Amino acid sequence: MAKSQSEAWHYRPELPLGTSPYFAWPPRPGAIFKWVVGGWFPISEKLVILGIAVLCWLWLHPDLAQAETLSFDWIALLYLRNLALMALVAGGLHAYFYIFRLQGDRLRFDTRPLVRNNRAFTFNDQVRDNIFWTCASGVTIWTAYEVLMMWSMANGYVPMLTLPDDIGWLVLLIVALPLWETLHFFLIHRLIHWPPLYRRVHALHHRNSNTGPWSGMSMHPVEHLFYLSTVLIHFVVPAHPLLIAFHLMYFTLTAATSHTGYRGLLVGDRLWLKLGNFHHQLHHRYYECNYGGLEIPMDRWSGSFHDGTDASHAAFLQRRRQQRA
Repeated sequence: MAKSQSEAWHYRPELPLGTSPYFAWPPRPGAIFKWVVGGWFPISEKLVILGIAVLCWLWLHPDLAQAETLSFDWIALLYLRNLALMALVAGGLHAYFYIFRLQGDRLRFDTRPLVRNNRAFTFNDQVRDNIFWTCASGVTIWTAYEVLMMWSMANGYVPMLTLPDDIGWLVLLIVALPLWETLHFFLIHRLIHWPPLYRRVHALHHRNSNTGPWSGMSMHPVEHLFYLSTVLIHFVVPAHPLLIAFHLMYFTLTAATSHTGYRGLLVGDRLWLKLGNFHHQLHHRYYECNYGGLEIPMDRWSGSFHDGTDASHAAFLQRRRQQRA
C-alpha cells in the first residue's frame, strides 16, 4: 500500500499549498497586497538577493563605458564575482545544513542522505556532481548572458532605464520579476520534459530526487541556456545594469536557496528566513507535477498541480496512470 503524504515526508509546510491571489475572481486587492508585501518583508530571499545585487552593482560591476568593448578585465570581474556568490550562497547553505548540521533535521523535507558512491552521478557523488555542473556550466553561462546584456545596453541594443528618472519603473519591474520567472520557468520546464530533451538534457538535473543547495543549478549546459534565457526579455522590456544583475542573480541564487531541502533557517524555534520550496520538492520526488511556481497558477490551469495533500496525490497518481495507459 502506498504511503500517505504525511508518511512520505519528514516535514511538510502548512497544506494545501496555495497559489497567488493575482488571478482570483472576484479580485481580492487586500490579498494581493498581503502576498506582495509578505513575499518581500520583513526578510526574504528576494530582499537578500536584491541587497546583494545593489552592493555588486555599486562596487563589483563594470560601468557601461567599459562594456562598450568586450575585454578580459571586466568579463573576468563578472565571472569571478558570480563564482564567489554561488560559492557563498550554495556552499554556505550546504555547510550550514549538511556539513556542520547546525539545524539537524528540523524543517527538513526528506531525511534521506545525499548520495555517495553512485555511478549515476559525475564523480560517483551527488555533491561533487552538483558543484561541477553548477560552476563549470552554470556560472559560465550566467556570466555569458550578463556579458551579452551589458554589451548590448552599452551599444544601444537594449532599451534603457535611467536613474533617478525611471526609479518607479525599476521598482515595478523588480517586484514583477517573480511573475515572469514563474511563466518562463513553466514554459521551458515543460519543454525539457519532452522525452527526447528529458533523456539528453533534463535528466541530469533530475538525478537529484532529494536535493541540496548545490542541486538547484546542477544542469546540463543546454538547460542552462534555456533557463537563463529569461534575461533576453530585456531586449524588449527596458533594463538597467542593476536590474540585469538582480534578474540573473534571482534565477541563479534562488535556485540554490529553493533546493536546500529545508523549509528555512531557524533562529531558536522561529522560522527566520524561508528557503526550500516544497512545491518544487514534490516535482523532484514525483517528476510529472508542479512544473512552474506559485505566482501564476500555470500548473492548476494545465492540470499538473500537486498541493501536497493526500487527496491531491491520489489525483496525481490517477492522472499519471491514465497518461501512461
